[in-house]
Amino acid sequence: MSHLSFTPLPQLDNANRFFWTSGQTGTLQVLRCADCEHWVHPPAPICPVCQQMHLAPAAVSGMATVQAVTINHQAWVPGIELPYAIAIVELDEQPGLRLTTNVVGVPVEQVQIGQRVRVAFEHREDVWLPVFTPAL
Repeated sequence: MSHLSFTPLPQLDNANRFFWTSGQTGTLQVLRCADCEHWVHPPAPICPVCQQMHLAPAAVSGMATVQAVTINHQAWVPGIELPYAIAIVELDEQPGLRLTTNVVGVPVEQVQIGQRVRVAFEHREDVWLPVFTPAL
């Protein structure tokens, strides 16, 4: 069983659908301001930098660096594959552009702050959950 199988799925709406479905094409998309080019995550109606409303989804490289990590050993619900790594990763496109995610495909004791990772996706129902794997 996947370690993410217990993760509650996000409720899709017009503001976030692009983010949760972009993995269908193998890319991660984040909002970007057309005026000042600032990346905005989580999705918001206006740019926090220039206060403009010209935001549109754009593909990011999918490359990131682990900024924080914790290893979960607690089975909060039955059927969870333990342990698993929960991480905050910073995307290469902009300092401070961060996601809370899971690092998969490697023993949890190998996940470390400063580690380079790349996006992968776990498809569940109508969403593609972004997870990260070690970059080669």
